[in-house]
Amino acid sequence: MTAYLILHGWQNHRPAEHWQHWLADRLTELGHDVAYPQLPDPDDPEIDVWLGELARHLKALDGSGRRVVVAHSLSVVLWLHAVARGLPGLGDVDRVLLVGPPSGSVLVRHSEVAAFAPPPLGSLTMPGPTRLVAGDDDPYCPEGAAVGYGDPLGIPTDLLAGAGHLDLDAGYGPWPAVLEWCLDAGAKFKPNR
Repeated sequence: MTAYLILHGWQNHRPAEHWQHWLADRLTELGHDVAYPQLPDPDDPEIDVWLGELARHLKALDGSGRRVVVAHSLSVVLWLHAVARGLPGLGDVDRVLLVGPPSGSVLVRHSEVAAFAPPPLGSLTMPGPTRLVAGDDDPYCPEGAAVGYGDPLGIPTDLLAGAGHLDLDAGYGPWPAVLEWCLDAGAKFKPNR
């Protein structure tokens, strides 16, 4: 059995149609331990509160099997802040998927999430195998996820053509490729079409 922690982004109230909710349901049906928490105040989040929640959920991950984290949007930069601060429990995670990170230039334009602007990336060392997947046309990352995150972090990056922010607006309700990756780290990502 694998324990999964699925983390949502800004203004996400975990709608049942979103791929993260769909993923949590599929993994649960397969018998895995899945945590998909509603993080506090998703419309006006506080970074220290979200870091505290992340620490709490990491500590609660079942220790009897593998541990996987799947983070979308604002929770991608939350994860990077956790790495920068050396949050306890990060080293216990077996692998991480970072999906659709927003760029710092976008975050600082919104007072509600400006504090989440990414820490300096060049000094970060990911605590375990980490993969990044993003749309090649994500309006929340105009610099491009590979340039803004993948290259500076030195992590494998998959850019999906026309996938936008990998959210409901971009057609990402059910997303079979993310389920395949959760079950097999070598699975290839492809856009929903």
